[in-house]
Amino acid sequence: MAGRDRDRDRPVIGADERLALNRMGSFDWDLESGAFELDAAGLAVFDLRPDEYDGVAETLTSRVPREEGLRLQAVVDAAIRSGRTSYGSYFQLMRRTGMRQWTHTRGRILRDEQGRPYRIVGIVRNATADLSEFTVVNPAETGRTGMTGMVHSATDALSRAITVDDVAAALTGAGGLEHFGADGLALGLVEGGALKLIALAGESIEVLDDLRLHRLDGSLPLAEAVLNQRPRFVSSLRDLVVDRFPRLRPYVRGLGANAAAFLPLVAQARSIGCLALFYRRRTHFSTEDRNMLMGLAGIVAQSLQRAILFDQEREFATGLQASMLPRDIPEFPGAEIAVRYHAAWSGREVGGDWYDVITLPRSRVGIVIGDVQGHDTHAAAIMGQLRIALRAFAGEGHAPATVLARASRFLAELDTERFATCVYAQVDLATGGILAVRAGHLGPLVRHNDGRIGWPHLRGGLPLGFATAFGQEDFPETRLDLVPGETLVLCTDGLVEEPGSDISAGMDALAEMVRTGPGRAGALADHLSERLWERWGTGDDVALLVLRRRPDPGTDQAPRLHLYVHQADPEGLVESRAVLRQALADWGLAELIDDVELAAGELLVNVLLHTEGGAVLTLEVLPEPVRRVRLWVKDRSSVWPRRREPGEAATSGRGLLLVDAVAARWGVEPRGDGKAVWCEFRPESGRV
Repeated sequence: MAGRDRDRDRPVIGADERLALNRMGSFDWDLESGAFELDAAGLAVFDLRPDEYDGVAETLTSRVPREEGLRLQAVVDAAIRSGRTSYGSYFQLMRRTGMRQWTHTRGRILRDEQGRPYRIVGIVRNATADLSEFTVVNPAETGRTGMTGMVHSATDALSRAITVDDVAAALTGAGGLEHFGADGLALGLVEGGALKLIALAGESIEVLDDLRLHRLDGSLPLAEAVLNQRPRFVSSLRDLVVDRFPRLRPYVRGLGANAAAFLPLVAQARSIGCLALFYRRRTHFSTEDRNMLMGLAGIVAQSLQRAILFDQEREFATGLQASMLPRDIPEFPGAEIAVRYHAAWSGREVGGDWYDVITLPRSRVGIVIGDVQGHDTHAAAIMGQLRIALRAFAGEGHAPATVLARASRFLAELDTERFATCVYAQVDLATGGILAVRAGHLGPLVRHNDGRIGWPHLRGGLPLGFATAFGQEDFPETRLDLVPGETLVLCTDGLVEEPGSDISAGMDALAEMVRTGPGRAGALADHLSERLWERWGTGDDVALLVLRRRPDPGTDQAPRLHLYVHQADPEGLVESRAVLRQALADWGLAELIDDVELAAGELLVNVLLHTEGGAVLTLEVLPEPVRRVRLWVKDRSSVWPRRREPGEAATSGRGLLLVDAVAARWGVEPRGDGKAVWCEFRPESGRV
């Protein structure tokens, strides 16, 4: 009696409290409204406070890792589609401390009179203790935990997949089969009324090559899984052939597999493909195995759907961008021109980068590189209009400064907030003279014949559009020279800009790539666009234009070389002397090295000190009527040199006296907007 009295005095423990004491909570899920009610014990299982939960199932994703949520959803979806009345599954959730907690759930599916599910009630519980015990006493659980590791590794691999090709590579590349614990794998993608196998991996899997494209008619288990949206787990492929799919008979022996799983890839209630896994030593699939594999299929389906959408958007974006750029680049005598464009890996985000090559009168060509602000269809549309307008202004014969001023006014009149940066240059292919203007854009790079790389200083104006808005439509023109064999490179900032880094590092990398790159324009353009565009992570679109004046080496009897010495390059004089010495030695004229080097030094110093630009140096052998060596030094000054008679104490004025002393003869000729001073040397031996 005393014992019964003590029992009678103890508090009554209700059903909810009994669940809580066992670390178990309950839930009630309204499938139509999406409301997901969790009692206090259920909230404790998910490590949520009442004020952190709004009664919507999606809120729980803050606690459930993505791959676990996909696997759990696959279990629920499979139970609903199959008509079952209940389901159960283990999964992991993330507590607020960052620790992972094994959790178990079991749900009862309630259906209406037509069999449609409308509600799920069930329990969730902290299953950490269960898993600890199972690891010791249940060898099967060890395998299931290993399968969970496979889910994590597969999710990690697929999370980096962007395109359909990336998804296929993640499944078939190094470690791909290990994600599924399988010996063979086939990935199929629905294309119209057919299933196309886009990836095969594993020993002997090549026997399925004949099935790379087959109709969705249910004659093969992959197609059947797609049509029914139901997985098929097979413990004996031979029995499957006899009982259901005789068409598979010729392939079973070659596969050498005993068991297989045919998993539909379903995204947004639509079959997009199928994943087939083949096993040589497996004899059965447990409930946990099936749940895990369905979860894997769900992860693959989500990645594949995302990749398909990306590929479609990228195809649209690149097609739109390509339609805005010139289809064909004209060919010009005396020059090689190559252009390249790479779209950013940003799906439907198209850029405003562009290039253009314009045929102008009198053996001239206009070259353009530019970038409209923004990465969307509006930027691409503005780019197309601006490119055509700038081409029209250039074709009318206007000077470069006028072309950009009118282009800026045109952009401002489009009533858009976008601006554009640009470089426009008129190149005289006969003389190598360049007249260039810059509107807020990266300047050009030049590769000289002696291997030096230079960034000519182009005085610039404001970006197009801004220049008009602020009333500053002045674009100073800069004159440059491009001697035969030299290369001019124009690009947009996507080729030199790495996110988070100083652009100067990218410019240095570009200069080094140009210095060590191939000689021909097309090969150099490929070299730059592939190496640097991939190096910076493909986050921005890139336009690139390479112009190279064809080399002019002369002939074996009359060799020739050309050099450009920039006024601001302190090493230019030293480099030019070295090049001259080497050339004369190669031509068998070493006896003239000292005289030619002295004359070249005097003429070059005269240009660099007394004019506002650089000098173009040409050394050539003239075999007729008398064999001789001629040195040319050209500049853009109209002031002719004067031979003076300096006094003994004078520190300058002896340049032409020295030239007159070492050369057989010399003279001056007008050249366009400048002049050319020349001098000739005759070898005593008469050899050339």
